[in-house]
Amino acid sequence: MEIKNEFNLTIDSKSINEAFCRVVISAFITPLDPTIEELSDLKTAISEAVTNSIVHGYKNSRGKIYINAKIVNDNTVKIKIRDKGLGIADIKEAMTPLFSTGDGDRAGLGFTVMESFCDKVSVKSSLGIGTTVILTKKITGHSAW
Repeated sequence: MEIKNEFNLTIDSKSINEAFCRVVISAFITPLDPTIEELSDLKTAISEAVTNSIVHGYKNSRGKIYINAKIVNDNTVKIKIRDKGLGIADIKEAMTPLFSTGDGDRAGLGFTVMESFCDKVSVKSSLGIGTTVILTKKITGHSAW
C-alpha cells in the first residue's frame, strides 16, 4: 500500500471543531476530484465520528481527538479518528441503529450513518482507554495523482 498523501491533526473535543474537521477532509481529498456525493459522504462520516468522540467519549469532560488520514495508491481514503475517552462497553450494541448512551436528543444513528457513507467502518474500543474508528472510502472521481 503506497501512501500518496497523509495528515495528522489533533483537536480539542469541542463541538466547534466538528465543522473544522469537515473542511479539513474536504481540502485533503480535493486532489482526487471527488464527486459531490463522495465529498458529502466523507464530510458527514467524519462529522459523525468526531461528534461521537465529543459527546460519548468525553461525556461531560474535555480531551483530545486524534485524526490521521491517508490517501493510498488506489484512491482510497482511510481516516482514523481516535479518542482517549470513556470507551465503548459493547461495540456491537453501540453500532445498532437507534442505540444511544447520550441524552434524549440523540438519534443513535452515528455508526449507521458512517456505515452507509463509507465502504468500511472499523471500531476498536477499551473501557477507560478510548475508542478508534477507521473510515475507509474509495474515491472514484478523476485523480490528479
